[in-house]
Amino acid sequence: MIDNNQLLRFTTAGSVDDGKSTLIGRLLYDSKSIFEDQLEAIETTSKKKGHEGVDLALFTDGLRDEREQGITIDVAYRYFTTPKRKFIIADTPGHIQYTRNMVTGASTANAALILVDARHGVIEQTRRHAFIASLLQIPHIIVCVNKMDLVDFDEGAYNKVLNQFEEFSSKLLVRDVRFIPMSALLGDNVVNRSKNMDWYQGAPLLHTLETMHISSDINKVDARFPVQTVLRPQRDEFIDYRGYAGRISSGVFRKGDEITVMPSGFTSKIKSIDFFDQSLEEAYAPMSVSITLEDDIDISRGDMIVRTKNIPEASQDIEVMLCWLNTAPSRPRTKYSILHTTNEQKAMVKEIIYKIDINSLNRMQVNEELKMNEIAKVKIRTTKPLMIDSYRENRSTGSIILVDDATNETVAAGMVV
Repeated sequence: MIDNNQLLRFTTAGSVDDGKSTLIGRLLYDSKSIFEDQLEAIETTSKKKGHEGVDLALFTDGLRDEREQGITIDVAYRYFTTPKRKFIIADTPGHIQYTRNMVTGASTANAALILVDARHGVIEQTRRHAFIASLLQIPHIIVCVNKMDLVDFDEGAYNKVLNQFEEFSSKLLVRDVRFIPMSALLGDNVVNRSKNMDWYQGAPLLHTLETMHISSDINKVDARFPVQTVLRPQRDEFIDYRGYAGRISSGVFRKGDEITVMPSGFTSKIKSIDFFDQSLEEAYAPMSVSITLEDDIDISRGDMIVRTKNIPEASQDIEVMLCWLNTAPSRPRTKYSILHTTNEQKAMVKEIIYKIDINSLNRMQVNEELKMNEIAKVKIRTTKPLMIDSYRENRSTGSIILVDDATNETVAAGMVV
């Protein structure tokens, strides 16, 4: 039964000390998803640190610096299973300088848990993380109003946070926002219903996660096949074989389909679709296959095979919403490597159109550079055309990253608008 369970990926986000790691620790602990040796190790560490009970945050803070400082630095991934569903958790840091890690952890999430300290309400980091979740098209946001035990489980304090967040989120493109009052430290409304908050009639967090509807984020309409490599086996039985291998980003391909190779524009028909030693009649995202064509066309890594009647935009000037991730600011007219599906080439930030004020979501006056954690709409110029769709329509062909050639660091992540 477990093998057939649907997988839910969710990320946690929030400001420093809002209790993200404690919440995940409580979720794992109360759902009995922790091995005995892990529990013994955490109990030993908790005693050394002088805690009376188990320090639940230690279940996710795996780095040595994290344990010593009591903060989350890197994205920590945890896996657990209940009889109803499988889960992958990405616990992301709350410090503003680690916002880039939140972008990484949330990029594949089906849901985002945004923690808010009931004492402090909605603050800048809450807004920042909610906006990033909206940018990344995460369909479900669960606002966990944590530390309710420190406000005497007061319904008024919960309603204040609810109203603050709803006022802000009304400007975001998020379809589903839910609110749960809880105490991760004591376990109220995490796995079990809270006896201290009878005024809350909703479900606890685990039940919400187990019953949440998950819709696929794969575009099933637009057929896109970025070519990763060309297969030319040197064995006698395959002497004339020329296959184009890669992973289908979206849509469905069938034998006999009329296709166009981008950016060259050459057309042909699909001769065969091969998967190991099998020949398939059709293949769909996210399968990895090899496609052969009826015509001999010059195709290489970075090209894209699409259906002739459904062609993406090919452009060298691309407008994207860009999250700047690097400590060093962007430099005008500096060339970076841009990575888009299997395509890698040179690019530069040609123009910063506007920046986003995280607190108000208003457009800000721009200057010539982007600093770490700033989010802006920019125009990027590439050396050769990229085959793009908007991120809203296709996550795979609508996302890019910029890499600094000197340091090989990822400096920015962007969503095509």
